[in-house]
Amino acid sequence: MTQRTVAVVSAGLSQPSSTRLLADQLAAATRDELVRRGNTVQLRVVDLREYAHDVVNNMLTGFPPTALREAVDAVTGSDGLIAVTPIFNASYNGLFKSFFDVLEAESLVGRPVLIGATGGTARHSLALEHAIRPMFSYLRAVVVPTSVFAAPEDWSGGAADGALRGRIGRAAGELADQVELRPPASGPADPFALTTDFLQMLGRGDDAPVT
Repeated sequence: MTQRTVAVVSAGLSQPSSTRLLADQLAAATRDELVRRGNTVQLRVVDLREYAHDVVNNMLTGFPPTALREAVDAVTGSDGLIAVTPIFNASYNGLFKSFFDVLEAESLVGRPVLIGATGGTARHSLALEHAIRPMFSYLRAVVVPTSVFAAPEDWSGGAADGALRGRIGRAAGELADQVELRPPASGPADPFALTTDFLQMLGRGDDAPVT
């Protein structure tokens, strides 16, 4: 069996949070789909409200505190990412954007991503396509075709209704497809790793004599 890791980022600010509820249901559906295909799956949940101060400190200093570093590593070292935000003023919330702003450049290149959002009215669903999808496209992630929006009327007793449940299942299948196209993740890149050898750093060719 192949080991897969799926990171789940939720930017909900309230507790309990409909954003976290949607993130959990997307995560469970993706896990079940990958398990059905013969994988073992580890879900790594990053609840951004727990890292709000650390994200600001990282933006001010350029260095993540230990707890935030672990959350960042969970995202950048995953096989796939589920990212869910509440919609404020027709876009993602500031905490969601700030978290992805502190990631290393190119750390999400080629990463399969499933995007989701919650809001007070179904009209806010357009933000998935005009704000959230373009952000991840700019980061050169691979965003699956189906995005998932949940308004208050989409929930029935804390569970997804039929239409929302169908969208969750379809999006989870698309994320599983993209994850399986790629070799298992080897973990986050080492930001201090050398990408060239010492002679190349000195501007020498492979055959240049060392004096």
